[in-house]
Amino acid sequence: MPVRESASTRNTFAPTFSPMRHLRSVGLVSAATLLSVGLLAGCAKTDDNSASIVRTTTNIAGAGVVGIERDTTKACALPTVPDSAAGTRTVAHAAGTAEVPADAKRIVVLSTPALDAACALGLWERVVGAATVSGPSPQPEYLGSGIAAISGVGMVDSPDPAKIAELKPDLIIGPAADGSRYDALKAIAPTVLVGDDHGWQATFTGFAEALNRKAAGAKALDDYRTAAKDTGIAANAALTQASVIRFDPKTIQVQGGNSFAAQVLGDAGVQRPQAQRGDSFDVSSLSTEADRNKIEGDLIFLMFDGKDGLAYGKSIMKGDNWKQLGAVSDRREFAVDDTIWHGSGITAARAMLEDIRNNLNGYVAD
Repeated sequence: MPVRESASTRNTFAPTFSPMRHLRSVGLVSAATLLSVGLLAGCAKTDDNSASIVRTTTNIAGAGVVGIERDTTKACALPTVPDSAAGTRTVAHAAGTAEVPADAKRIVVLSTPALDAACALGLWERVVGAATVSGPSPQPEYLGSGIAAISGVGMVDSPDPAKIAELKPDLIIGPAADGSRYDALKAIAPTVLVGDDHGWQATFTGFAEALNRKAAGAKALDDYRTAAKDTGIAANAALTQASVIRFDPKTIQVQGGNSFAAQVLGDAGVQRPQAQRGDSFDVSSLSTEADRNKIEGDLIFLMFDGKDGLAYGKSIMKGDNWKQLGAVSDRREFAVDDTIWHGSGITAARAMLEDIRNNLNGYVAD
């Protein structure tokens, strides 16, 4: 996941401890990093005996690739129990109210956060259909190969009601952005749409309530928060200022405090450079020291928005301005999985914690 700055600028981001001098990576790189990896691991149940040896690119324009051997066989939780066992419940949601079954057996999900929630609550095997994402895999690979095999119902921004109806679901869950389709969806099955205005944890809680797993969802979040705190302690997180950027096809997006990545880093106690403590913003050029300082950190985590984002990112990273960044000259730039770090959901957040624990104190090894 430039131009050599002045000594005074470098000292601003210099670590005050002696980090381990090698890059430790655990994991299977996802297709979202565009590295042409064969996905060999799955969720919960899997036919894989080994979770495999995967050989793939370990370096992108000088940046070490994080998560090359990520084991997704246990990404999804074991099945959880419902809050109530029978009947229906009235659930208030972004598009109104819905009478939903107490323990849905045939679920259709219309967004990655909804699918991530089903995974985290151990209900992924009840998902009979899911909206798909662009890229080489129909679903983010961090969720595992079992989820990738779920029937598609159209893209996340344009689900197909006819395909959904064919699957005979007893519950549909998705984002508030599908509000314009709500009438068509609720005609097929009880539908709950959840907004994302209050952060990813609130969104997860909304999906957990729709699935009648509010207690299980609360426990999952408590466990995540404990894991985040433990990760921060193990990595001496408070001593490091991590820069997080994402290359889209034309600009460099600095991931500010309102981004998913920043929220998870914050939960782990990782510090951010002063310039990155507000909301996200774009940088179109690194030709000036002021612009480079917006990117600089003790280390830099890099995301790429699709193939075009990867191509643009490489063009920047091979330039003289990029090479003058202190984190780059120190070999502390890491390419991370875009579907995880630019995602939303507790399963993605846990995967991020793994990346933080294994790489926050790391250096790129050739």
